Amino acid sequence: MQFSIRGQQIEVTEALKDYVDKKLSRLDKYFDAPLTSEGNVTLSVVRGLHTVEVTIPLPGVVLRAEDRSEDMYASIDGVVDKLERQIRKHKTKLNRKFRQDGSLKMMFVEDGAAVGPVPVDQDEDEFKVVRTKRFIMKPMNVQEAILQMNMVGHNFFVFTNIDSQDVNVVYKRDDGKYGLIERD
Repeated sequence: MQFSIRGQQIEVTEALKDYVDKKLSRLDKYFDAPLTSEGNVTLSVVRGLHTVEVTIPLPGVVLRAEDRSEDMYASIDGVVDKLERQIRKHKTKLNRKFRQDGSLKMMFVEDGAAVGPVPVDQDEDEFKVVRTKRFIMKPMNVQEAILQMNMVGHNFFVFTNIDSQDVNVVYKRDDGKYGLIERD
């Protein structure tokens, strides 16, 4: 898998690039076929904290993890560990669900377009949209949408409901349960 590595308030040296590539190549063992999508890695430093964000769009799934520490190399190690835990956790859950259709490995490499959330950062004082993302919404049921939301680590997920063909939103409630927003 190829990764687009960029830095914010930090110069990305060849040593950092090599370290990121070496560590993220550990994820290859979880897939039957080589991954063809391009992942995004953002390295940044804010107030002494070194942050690493990794987004890997896969067919039907988006893997995303973030880690912060006082050392860039420790943050890289931490984000790879989080991605591995995420893959193992959701592979087990989805394998149970799709047992008759094949394993999650097969679903990752054979399905169509990538799906993901629409992260929008807002400045609370000005309500200014500083980032917009577009994505293809694969039709899915509510349970699949909840799994996707948990997989990317967000508290909401926008999807096309396979039953109604409407755009719906699932969200995590404060009590730990889930909610569904449908169009009237």
